[in-house]
Amino acid sequence: MILSFAEWLQHWYGALHLFNYVTFRGLMAALTALVIALWAGPAVIRWLTVLKVGQAVRTDGPQSHLAKSGTPTMGGVLILLSVIISALLWSDLTNHYVWLLIAVTLAFGVIGFVDDYKKVVYKDPRGLASRWKYFWQSVIGIIAAYLMFHWAVLPEHTGLLVPFVKNMVIELGPWFVVLAYFVIVGTSNAVNLTDGLDGLAIMPAVLVSAALSVFAYLSGHSVFADYLNIPYIPGAGEVAIFGAALVGAGLGFLWFNTYPAQVFMGDVGALAIGAALGLMAIIVRQELVLVIMGGIFVVETLSVVIQVASFKMTGKRVFRMAPLHHHFELKGWPEPKVIVRFWIITLILVLVGLASLKVR
Repeated sequence: MILSFAEWLQHWYGALHLFNYVTFRGLMAALTALVIALWAGPAVIRWLTVLKVGQAVRTDGPQSHLAKSGTPTMGGVLILLSVIISALLWSDLTNHYVWLLIAVTLAFGVIGFVDDYKKVVYKDPRGLASRWKYFWQSVIGIIAAYLMFHWAVLPEHTGLLVPFVKNMVIELGPWFVVLAYFVIVGTSNAVNLTDGLDGLAIMPAVLVSAALSVFAYLSGHSVFADYLNIPYIPGAGEVAIFGAALVGAGLGFLWFNTYPAQVFMGDVGALAIGAALGLMAIIVRQELVLVIMGGIFVVETLSVVIQVASFKMTGKRVFRMAPLHHHFELKGWPEPKVIVRFWIITLILVLVGLASLKVR
């Protein structure tokens, strides 16, 4: 929106050419989203408190969590509001990747909103029935995956890029749709499973989004893409604007979500953020790098799968409680220690993922 206006005024004010640079608009998108989140945060928290949408806490979990009962949830609305407004302001609105990211993020946010609403308003601990949740996630994921396949121009745009190996691209053809579907839906649910402690999920999401924004900027720049031997994807640079907005919104939300949290993001935020990260990775062809950088999300999800499988097959639990962060809590780690250590691990994994740009 601002880009179009600036382009119109450039005939009279040459300095406005600055708005043509993705780097500048990305910085402004992050700052805009951050300011919106910090400004609107108190009002959103008060609104959620008035609506009495308090978090229900499991009684079989760490006893320290019982004090969190009643803390407003569904704070992911604040993240979505900040991201979407900032992205609309600073992105090139003729770019189809931007609109797909906005649509998928909002759609998964709606699914999460319905799930949260049923839990906190109707006091239904199950929320939206799992079969319906996965059905709508699958519908949106398949549509997004098909559109990405339809927009592909070159074979490498639908190939699986293997990190740390030079010129290693696995051609997928129509199987690309299957991969893209699993990445979107899988990442969405992985972030949701990780969102169990104050600030635990949002900071890794911010770090991964920042890194994917770097990949997006480089992939959308023909010279950099050629130099780094990564697929050149026309228009992918605008994905960096969306990613930067997510970084700013996430940091703004963390201001209120840090321990002890004033608000939780709920499924409305976690499902949407996860889907956005998955789609960003697909656009820039870095699905395997996403697995590395989002290692905390992967491990948290695997801990749930292992726990359920072990209990069904042997009647025994591998972990004291799943997801994994609860296991460490029950071992005696204070909640802030679990959170910060998971952040540190994510930072290391993100740096490893970024290293794949040169280490081949």
